[in-house]
Amino acid sequence: MNSKPSVLLVDDDRLILSSLSKGLISAGYPVTKAESVDDAETLLATGERPDLILLDVNMPGRSGLELAVRLSTVDFIPFIMLTAYNDEQIVEQASANGALGYLVKPIDVPQLIPAIEAAFARAKDINKLRDTGNQLQTALASDRDISIAVGITMVQYRIDRRSAFEMLRKTARDQRRRLSELAMEVIKAIEILNLDVTRNKKD
Repeated sequence: MNSKPSVLLVDDDRLILSSLSKGLISAGYPVTKAESVDDAETLLATGERPDLILLDVNMPGRSGLELAVRLSTVDFIPFIMLTAYNDEQIVEQASANGALGYLVKPIDVPQLIPAIEAAFARAKDINKLRDTGNQLQTALASDRDISIAVGITMVQYRIDRRSAFEMLRKTARDQRRRLSELAMEVIKAIEILNLDVTRNKKD
C-alpha cells in the first residue's frame, strides 16, 4: 500500500506538468495531471479524489483561484497554490480561499516534497477538527431533541423532568431504539398534531 499522498497537478504549462509529475512519481507519489481548471473539474466529477492538489494560479480561461473556492467549500480537498509571481495580493487571496501553501515557480521537486508533506499533515489535522466539530454538532442536536421531547412528555403526563426522561429512556430501551430517535418521533408527532389543530381552526 502506498503511504504517499496522491497528487493532482493543475497547470497549463506542459513542461512544468511533465517535470514535476516525473519527479514526484520517482519519489513515490501517485500523480494525475490536468491542464486547466475545466480539466480538473471534469476529473473530479468522475469521482477522482486526490489527497492533495497543486494548483497554478494564472491559467488561460479560468483562474486557479476559481477552483480553489470549490476545493475549500465543496470538495474539501487540500491544495497548494503555484504562481510565477510573488504577489502579496494573490497570496492573501490564496490563503483566504483555504490554500495550505503557496510556492513561486520555478519549483524543483526537492523543494516541493517538504511543502507537500507539510500541507498533507496540516490537512489531516484540519479534517480531524472538522470531524470533531461535526460530531459535537450532532451530539448537541440530539441533546436538544431529547430535551424538547422531555418537556413535551412532562406537559402531556404532568410529571417532573426526571420522571419524563426515565419514561422516554425506558420506552426507547423496550423498543430497542436510540433515545434521540424516539425524541425526534415525539417532536414530529406534536408538530403533526399542532398542524392538524391549526387546519381545523381555519376550517
